[in-house]
Amino acid sequence: MVGEVVFADGKATVGIRLTTPLCPSRDEIRALVQAAALRVASVKSVEVAFTAEVARKAGPARERLPKVRNIIAVAAGKGGVGKSTVATNLAVAFTQAGTRVGILDADVFGPSIPQMMGQPQTAADIQGEHIIIPAVHHGIKVLSVGFFVERGAAVIWRGPMIHKLLTQFVEDVDWGELDYLVIDLPPGTGDTQLSLAQLVPVTGAVMVTTPQEVSVIDVEKALAMWKKVEVPVLGIVENMSYFACPKCGHHEEIFAHGGGRRLAEREGLAFLGEIPLLSSVRGGGDSGRPIVLAEPESPAAQAFSTIARRVACALSVRNLPDPGTAKRSSKLSVLK
Repeated sequence: MVGEVVFADGKATVGIRLTTPLCPSRDEIRALVQAAALRVASVKSVEVAFTAEVARKAGPARERLPKVRNIIAVAAGKGGVGKSTVATNLAVAFTQAGTRVGILDADVFGPSIPQMMGQPQTAADIQGEHIIIPAVHHGIKVLSVGFFVERGAAVIWRGPMIHKLLTQFVEDVDWGELDYLVIDLPPGTGDTQLSLAQLVPVTGAVMVTTPQEVSVIDVEKALAMWKKVEVPVLGIVENMSYFACPKCGHHEEIFAHGGGRRLAEREGLAFLGEIPLLSSVRGGGDSGRPIVLAEPESPAAQAFSTIARRVACALSVRNLPDPGTAKRSSKLSVLK
């Protein structure tokens, strides 16, 4: 992570390359670098100059989506827990940090991303014979089956058709260079999840639940599925965690509280955060302006932004080179 180091007239300038601009440890890293540099007698002051480049998993280039650095599956064990709300707000939070982001709406039977992202700046298009150009909403590249069917029309497909569509959305779409591709999955453990795991190497999954036990039980089943298809789970988000009265501030635990955190502890997973039940969050989805964009200073938006930083950090940790490989490479360079 250490870049260029410049020293002149008692001042040291140390360049640090972060693995994501959403790094939550920026201040801690700055303090540690300054403390280390000031131990040198001739150094009187230290400036830390941060740059950032989103890391990707080291290894051979992927056949599919080679220009996408991280693929994040946002999933849930059951419907109605706010999975699409989490997906859209995560994507907006990533974009606000200056990264390149896309959303793939893989919920073929209930595509809600077009509604939740509002009117596009640029509509989806077909280039040449079969290359699909994603729509652009709020600076985010977006693709959904909802763009290609009439509002209210039912998609009645069997599993092979879903697999074919997902293959087309992966292979025939010009996503360009992306730091994060957020995939909004349907609830459960069906054809879409299995097809996705077969088609692309998912960097990690984010599980969404509400606090009550009925929802948590279904998440446990989904966790077992991700384990079988060898997709790492980055952590758990508890949505609708409590209702905060906008007038008096009183918290009412309508759906109980803490189920997501307890599940994360049982499974040895990260608890990424809790989202309050607020009408503004619902309103942001209905109006096409996610809460992180519409009310960035609100408690819900701040919660989503914190979750986005934790997800980005977890991805960066997973993308670090194997320490043994790094050590061997270092020794080889010294020998040369």
